[in-house]
Amino acid sequence: MAWLSAFLPGPLAIDNRERLRVVAGASLGIGLTAWLCHALAGAQPSPWLVAPLGASAVLVFAVPGSPLAQPWPVIGGNTVSALVAVLCMQLQVGPEWTAALAVGAAIAAMMALRCLHPPGGACALLVVLNGISDPAFALQPVLLNSVLLVLCGMVYNQATKRPYPHRAAAAVPAADLDLDQVLARYNQVLDISRDELRALIEDTQLQGYQRRLADLRARDIMSTHIITVAHSWPLAQAWPLFRQHKIKAMPVVDAQGELVGIVTPADFLRSPGFDAAAVLAPGGLQVGQIMTRSVRVVSADRHLAELIPVFASSGHHHLPVIDAQQRPLGMVTQSDVVAALSGSLLRAAQPT
Repeated sequence: MAWLSAFLPGPLAIDNRERLRVVAGASLGIGLTAWLCHALAGAQPSPWLVAPLGASAVLVFAVPGSPLAQPWPVIGGNTVSALVAVLCMQLQVGPEWTAALAVGAAIAAMMALRCLHPPGGACALLVVLNGISDPAFALQPVLLNSVLLVLCGMVYNQATKRPYPHRAAAAVPAADLDLDQVLARYNQVLDISRDELRALIEDTQLQGYQRRLADLRARDIMSTHIITVAHSWPLAQAWPLFRQHKIKAMPVVDAQGELVGIVTPADFLRSPGFDAAAVLAPGGLQVGQIMTRSVRVVSADRHLAELIPVFASSGHHHLPVIDAQQRPLGMVTQSDVVAALSGSLLRAAQPT
């Protein structure tokens, strides 16, 4: 059953809008090409449109990023294959062997000229089956058909936000080297460009990173060992805690343990008429008189992805984490966020 399941078609990972874009593009491309070629042929009995062009249209409009669908493979692959087949017709070895030789030689020529294009094999077979021995057939209609279809593909794909011809992305030397080694071991022709493959790998890693990031909450990264001070403490009692515990902010609580503010060394410096000897003297100002009362707090269930904009845009460096009773549970700092992001990124980069 596992072997038989390989014959079942897999789902197309595109929506209905993309399906409509492909269908409309292929129809317009073939329609315009056929109309122009028919008009140019006039009343001549020679063929003005070749059947393999339909397969070329599938590639140009459905997978415009494929290496097999780029302008040179379409034009060169079809034309070169037709010329090779015409040469094979001169051997007079019988239709069966001529067909086999023409298709094989066409594939070899396309690989050598870096214009591998599946419909090219059909062009070679078309020449043999119709007994065509005139090299001009490779120019009209094959070359003309291919050029017009590529021009239609360039206009339509660009108009529908699909880059064509596909331009290689800026190289990342280390990543490219790894990818080249993997592709060398794979040793097969891929119907996807190298840079698009790299982009898919990077997007997949980013998606995994974002998924892991979405699972992290404030309780997973917060520092639970926090030092709190009472709003009624004198400054002389609170000040030494900054150096003693090597911290830069302390939540301020009331008699019930509820958060009422936050105090930092900057709050001390902003004290009215700051003078260390006077401000920190016993019986001087209290913490509640200099603390910052408007405090941005978060719950323990808050997602890490929601905390990043707070640190990035509001200038906050410390966010107290509180429970339902407004009591401090911990503190999230910028360092905690950076450490969480680094750890998540490393896990995303590890093979699964």
